[in-house]
Amino acid sequence: MTGNTHIIGGLAASLAISQVTDYDPVLLVVGGVIGAILPDICHGGSKIGRTFPFLSKIINKIFGHRSFTHSLLFILLLAAMMNYFSWNKAIMMGISVGVASHLILDMATKNGVKLFFPLKVTVRLPITTRTGSIVESIVFAVLSLLTVYFGYGAFTNYF
Repeated sequence: MTGNTHIIGGLAASLAISQVTDYDPVLLVVGGVIGAILPDICHGGSKIGRTFPFLSKIINKIFGHRSFTHSLLFILLLAAMMNYFSWNKAIMMGISVGVASHLILDMATKNGVKLFFPLKVTVRLPITTRTGSIVESIVFAVLSLLTVYFGYGAFTNYF
């Protein structure tokens, strides 16, 4: 999936979570967007990879693309690190939800992810598509509608 699809997926997911929690929706959204692009730090051409090229090259050299940063182990280590440093709970939740949405969206691609890293098993959904395809455009449109729907609910209660 492209960066824009991941971002809108992180927005939709974090706004959906705001419907069932008492967390500040603004902080959830900030975390959701960060989490939605974070796993692609292992890819130098990604939005976050271009922002932090040195770090991206190191992570890619050690792990490759769609392996460690696209795994349950990454989510658990990230959550432990955020908890250790006592980050804001709403931002922590948003980041976690954003990373999870990223992994689910990448599981919908033909390449899948190494969800159980360090095991070399590739996990993908039963129905997959190619990055940048018309199907991805439809997924983007649906996620955009969900963002508006959940955003309306989150922010009408917020203000």
